[in-house]
Amino acid sequence: MQNMQDMKYPFTLPALPYAYDALEPYIDTETMHYHHDKHFQTYINNLNDALKMYPRLQNMTLRQLLCSRLKLPADVRDKIMNNGGGVFNHNLFFQGLAPASEPVHTPQGAFAREVDRTFGSFAALKDAFNEQALAVFGSGWSALIRDKLGRLRIVQLKNQETTLMYGTQPLLLLDVWEHAYYLKYKNDRKDYVENAWNLLVMPQA
Repeated sequence: MQNMQDMKYPFTLPALPYAYDALEPYIDTETMHYHHDKHFQTYINNLNDALKMYPRLQNMTLRQLLCSRLKLPADVRDKIMNNGGGVFNHNLFFQGLAPASEPVHTPQGAFAREVDRTFGSFAALKDAFNEQALAVFGSGWSALIRDKLGRLRIVQLKNQETTLMYGTQPLLLLDVWEHAYYLKYKNDRKDYVENAWNLLVMPQA
């Protein structure tokens, strides 16, 4: 899946980097189709629609748009920020997953040592991350980030906020909007969040 933050208008839906059923049994095939092909596509369509009458904005990358809130025309500002955030976050989310059979779900090397220094253990990181994910009221995201000082932190993002708004680097991003899990897990967000650790790809550094 391509990195969309440097892409410009018109935005197009990137293909998944794995098959729709590759994340079974933790994320089901039907959810992947709806989440990627419908929800992600809708954010892309709405972002393109917001930009179509503004050639100046069409020359900006997604990252530049999301970092320029106050410079955006008032009549499309919220539409660009909400849908652009949806595009940015969903791209990172789908990129950050891999089939459970792949050996990428446990911290290694320098990142493992950093996790131990910051949280005490990988298990403690997971507990803290899960706590934030379950505490999101309504729709949003749980994220492991590297802050402006280079430190690991866990934060909540409301709706389609992005880490770009805070000048931080996202390392792990979990979608806790209901559309990400409801077909399989119904209202059991806790089970979904815990199972996601079988799929989340760990940073390599």
